Amino acid sequence: MGTCWGSPKLPPHNCNPTTTTTTTTTGNLSGGTASTSTSTSTSTLTLTSTGTSRVTSSSCSYTTSSGSGNISSVSKFSDDHYPDGQILPAANLRIFTFAELKAATRNFRLDTVLGEGGFGKVYKGWLEDKPSSKNANGTVIAVKKLNSESLQGLEEWKSEVNFLGRLSHPNLVKLLGYCLEEAELLLIYEFMQKGSLENHLFGRGSAVQPLPWDIRLKIAIGAARGLAFLHTSEKVIYRDFKASNILLDGAYNAKISDFGLAKLGPSASRSHVTTRVMGTYGYAAPEYVATGHLYVKSDVYAFGVVLVEMLTGLRALDANRPSGQHNLTDWIKPYLHDRRKLKSIMDFRLEGKYPSKVAFRIAQLALRCLETEPKQRPSMKEVLESLERFHAANEKPMEPKSGSSHTHSRRGQQAVHHRSPLHP
Repeated sequence: MGTCWGSPKLPPHNCNPTTTTTTTTTGNLSGGTASTSTSTSTSTLTLTSTGTSRVTSSSCSYTTSSGSGNISSVSKFSDDHYPDGQILPAANLRIFTFAELKAATRNFRLDTVLGEGGFGKVYKGWLEDKPSSKNANGTVIAVKKLNSESLQGLEEWKSEVNFLGRLSHPNLVKLLGYCLEEAELLLIYEFMQKGSLENHLFGRGSAVQPLPWDIRLKIAIGAARGLAFLHTSEKVIYRDFKASNILLDGAYNAKISDFGLAKLGPSASRSHVTTRVMGTYGYAAPEYVATGHLYVKSDVYAFGVVLVEMLTGLRALDANRPSGQHNLTDWIKPYLHDRRKLKSIMDFRLEGKYPSKVAFRIAQLALRCLETEPKQRPSMKEVLESLERFHAANEKPMEPKSGSSHTHSRRGQQAVHHRSPLHP
């Protein structure tokens, strides 16, 4: 989840549990089929902080003083509008006990840590399946646990449950359930075997293999589908789109994760919503950083930044690069206009094995996404259609030429991290 200036500490909350019976569907995170189970637990929680929130096993309807993440209990959209995804009328999530999650993560052992962000650490866990299950090792999950010293907390946790609990799409990471016991806030997701796009683009070591061109294009299309669904379903503004929030399953299918900063878009009578500036520098749209005005097309700008990262293999923001090159988009824009210049800044790990015409078209698309004025940017639906056309062109990769040179160096590349603070 992104960070902001003056983020509040986790406010105290009161839990008044009552017993209720829940029917839950748990997806097989290793690629198997989903299983349905019925359980009884203490599941109705009343949370008191900046506003009054109510979490139940069958619905999640939150009201906060800031107005962020408030979704109506009945969607005005039918499944027919979104054949690849759906909007549930109410969240239907499994409620985990803290004891279950301690057992699943081996008491949150350090060697199970998958990564760490502003919210806290993410652990790999194993849920024991029924004896009759074919999966002897249990279902693999990812458990995000709030750090008590984190500047993020209840509001982001509620936003995550509220959005991912109701929005279902192949290109959105699946939230399986949550846990709230005393001061413990946890979220449980499907496990994504290939980790984040950030790790594949910028990671070091023999374990990190460079992504070939066709996989990069596949990831870009999948991420675009996820964003397009958010924008066209209930006009959700994701607000923190970046490489570390794009997770990959075993087949390199892209899924957008981390909805802690997601916000409902403006009403029909308004063009934007005004909110605190939150997110990650380098990806945040200029109008949002300058004014706090958040547009649906602010996400389009961030998508353009990620496209440039995928073309160049360079981070959006890197203070270790030479002066004038710290901000990737400011530095690279002139190179995106010219095919020969583009070739000089393409990721050297591609070894020249990419279709130059398609790469140039994607560079042109990235430029459109990076327009200063939001109105000049394409919609995510248009971006998706363009990427699908490029994919359909199916040009053969170019063979690498000997003695090829690049104008940029990867020296000084920062170590992989999952959260870049939003600060100058």
